[in-house]
Amino acid sequence: MISAGTGHPRSATSATARAINDRLALDLLLDRGALTAAQLHTLTGLSRPSVSDLLARLQEAGLVAMIGESDAVQRGPNARMYELVAERAHVAGVDVRQGSVSLAVANLTGRVLASAGVAAGAAGGPVGATVDALVKAVRQTGHQLPHTIAVGAPGMIDPATGELRTTIARWHAELVAALRRRLKVPVILENEVNLAAVAELRQGAARDRDTFVLLWLGQGVGAGTVLDGRLRRGASGGAGEMGFLAVPGTGALPSSTDCGGGFYSVASSAVVCELARRHRIETPDGWDELAAEAAVHAALRAGERGARFLDELAGNVVLGVQAICVVLDPGCVVLGGEVGRAGGPELAARVAARLRALSPLPTEVRAAEVPGSAVLAGAVLTALDAAHADLFGPPVSTTPHRVRS
Repeated sequence: MISAGTGHPRSATSATARAINDRLALDLLLDRGALTAAQLHTLTGLSRPSVSDLLARLQEAGLVAMIGESDAVQRGPNARMYELVAERAHVAGVDVRQGSVSLAVANLTGRVLASAGVAAGAAGGPVGATVDALVKAVRQTGHQLPHTIAVGAPGMIDPATGELRTTIARWHAELVAALRRRLKVPVILENEVNLAAVAELRQGAARDRDTFVLLWLGQGVGAGTVLDGRLRRGASGGAGEMGFLAVPGTGALPSSTDCGGGFYSVASSAVVCELARRHRIETPDGWDELAAEAAVHAALRAGERGARFLDELAGNVVLGVQAICVVLDPGCVVLGGEVGRAGGPELAARVAARLRALSPLPTEVRAAEVPGSAVLAGAVLTALDAAHADLFGPPVSTTPHRVRS
């Protein structure tokens, strides 16, 4: 039984315990689907009266509904089944790129209900259209506004203020300001690679790890660091700015405003496209991440020429991976972004082989696994975490708190 702490009234302690138990029950319904009161009693260890009370509270709050009776064979009347009300609120994830903006709207279980994409033109041009597209996507779900929005954008996010410190295009910041101004709901801003790391941790290649680094290989390069299950952003939000990692042999050093001579100059999509053309790999016109992704896919089908291209690409990529390993020793590096995911296990194996010759630290190298946009998936997960904390109460990792009825 929980007892009152020194200086805390018993009523306050009991209210806190009930909030913890409510969150525990909601998490179980979220993870396992519909449950009976008896199943909640078994899973939580709470008394039957406590489970009955919490179910009454959660139904009154509109978070849980009785959906029918269990079809399990048993004596007496079948037990009532309770389920999380997934449509109680919705969240939105936004993936902001240089050339486009993608949107996804999900319910409280994380099921995506609507999506939209907007091509980005000149600076400032897509802001109004993007907000309109988000509102339209949300309305398709039957809700006028999302509870919370999470936006992934390139650039450094100040961990103290949550605002962009640096960005590739000014309209990224303008878009966030427009969303907050028009929709008047919480808008969480996060670095795009950090969000992709969240998605790989929860749904992708790092599901079995609590410590790893996602190395993003696309039009830009970057890293998302997860240590002991927590995303690490650094003192100024700049953790993982791999483009500025100095690389010997490039003939230059990066500066505070230019990645020339840094890891960017050997691993960005433009370099991948150039490398592919030099190896006579079929490559679409252009230098962006989609052209680089297509070039890597073509290399996997190109026999010896493709193998030589992948070997040289792995030799470039391992420079960034080795630097990550000797500083952080994460035990696992996931190759993400369009290039990392396209390279798949073949590129990951080549990078791992080179890493073993450079580093004494045992490190797995894996290919990213989250389908579609990992940034968008991470944005939805981040918005869900915030909405769950607001509607369900703070997350708990403790055993249930028992309260005297």
